[in-house]
Amino acid sequence: DYLEMDEERKIQALCEELATRRPLKRPNYPYSEQTAGELKILETAKAGRDRYGERAIVTSIVSNTEGVSDLLGLVVLLREAGLVTPEGESALHIVPLFETIADLRNCVGIMDRLLSIPEYRRLVDSRGGLQEIMVGYSDSNKDGGYLTSGWELYKAEIALIELFQRHNVRLRLFHGRGGTVGRGGGPSFEAILAQPAGAVDGHIRLTEQGEIISSKYTNPDLGRRNLEILAAACLEASLLRPDRDDVPPEFLEAMEELSASAFKAYRALVYETPRFDEYFWGSTVINEIATLNIGSRPASRKKLGKIADLRAIPWVFSWSQCRLMLPGWYGFGSAVQAWLMAHPEDGLDRLRAMYRDWPFFKAQLSNMAMVLSKTNVAIASRYADLVEDGELRDAIFQRIRDEREASIEALLQIMQDETLLDGNPLLSRSISNRFPYLDPLNHLQVNLLRDYRRDADDPKILRGIQLTINGIAAGLRNSG
Repeated sequence: DYLEMDEERKIQALCEELATRRPLKRPNYPYSEQTAGELKILETAKAGRDRYGERAIVTSIVSNTEGVSDLLGLVVLLREAGLVTPEGESALHIVPLFETIADLRNCVGIMDRLLSIPEYRRLVDSRGGLQEIMVGYSDSNKDGGYLTSGWELYKAEIALIELFQRHNVRLRLFHGRGGTVGRGGGPSFEAILAQPAGAVDGHIRLTEQGEIISSKYTNPDLGRRNLEILAAACLEASLLRPDRDDVPPEFLEAMEELSASAFKAYRALVYETPRFDEYFWGSTVINEIATLNIGSRPASRKKLGKIADLRAIPWVFSWSQCRLMLPGWYGFGSAVQAWLMAHPEDGLDRLRAMYRDWPFFKAQLSNMAMVLSKTNVAIASRYADLVEDGELRDAIFQRIRDEREASIEALLQIMQDETLLDGNPLLSRSISNRFPYLDPLNHLQVNLLRDYRRDADDPKILRGIQLTINGIAAGLRNSG
């Protein structure tokens, strides 16, 4: 019956269950097969803690949190597994993960309701009055594009900080960042300093994923250096920043307008263009990526081929392989054009002031400049030629090319540079020095893809594609 309840009835039922303080286990209770499996996992976690100590497992994360019942349901299962006592003491931090644009916009209401429930607040108090919240970069980017994702994350953090101060609960933000800019990557020092005031406050938690682990931490000296960078940024953001942001209201208003325009442009291409999914599957290595033994989950949640069902990691990775890096910039050019048309007199001056005086906006633009410097339209056009329908191919690729040119022009206008990465010659030289090795791999990959799609039974061709995928990813570095 529980699965058929609406959200309010679920909350009521779960609160009543938690308020009973009954003995921990009911072995004969008729759990569904899925719930029984989840309970078994939690019981294994309990056994692991008992054997290896409390620090073995300290956190339980609820992916794709969409409502209060998602958290309360986990609490009930944790109690069944012995990780929450009948008196309301939790052995683990219970962490919601807000992933999509809609979830980020709803997270404050969800947490406000949760912290107002006595049974849940008792759990938070048992963990030292600390509530950890994870915010997802990958899915929000795939959902709304780079600019909107960053802005919605920024606004959610500000609102959560104010909410937790009101509830007198300590907040620790957990940033689910990936290696590529399209999944929250980029220079860690600048990313931490770009957080709103109060978001760090002495502690921060973030993920390092994929190729970033080997590139940053394989060498002990390099690993130490990267950890020092994270510690220095955390200290500076905590001790040398005011308690409240002094971001001018006109900056916030401008960012809201830019985000709305970028969101509209991104959604129009990815989710509203007829047969865009067909173009994507034809012009990228998404099918071949699925054959690699990487990642913990399949490339798509369903076998329907829809963009909405595709997981965020292969989505970003595919666009980097064909040298378009679309999730890291698309929509920005349209947003700036719309802004300048609406504010012809002072629009550009305001954007330049935002870049100069606002760390958040500066970090956004710097990351886009880095991503766009790795794109190559000539190579990307060869991948587009793999799409069999010429009319579909030309229509969509031209839109992408026009948006890329508009985005580069907008960046150069705002940053007042002649070329991308003018202000970072060391990075510019590092990227350009890799192109002579990267470009041939892309051309080889296109030829192999064409052969493989004609004869999918040849394992040598597939092996060659997989090797080029690894080589291109290594050369691009923050590619997925």
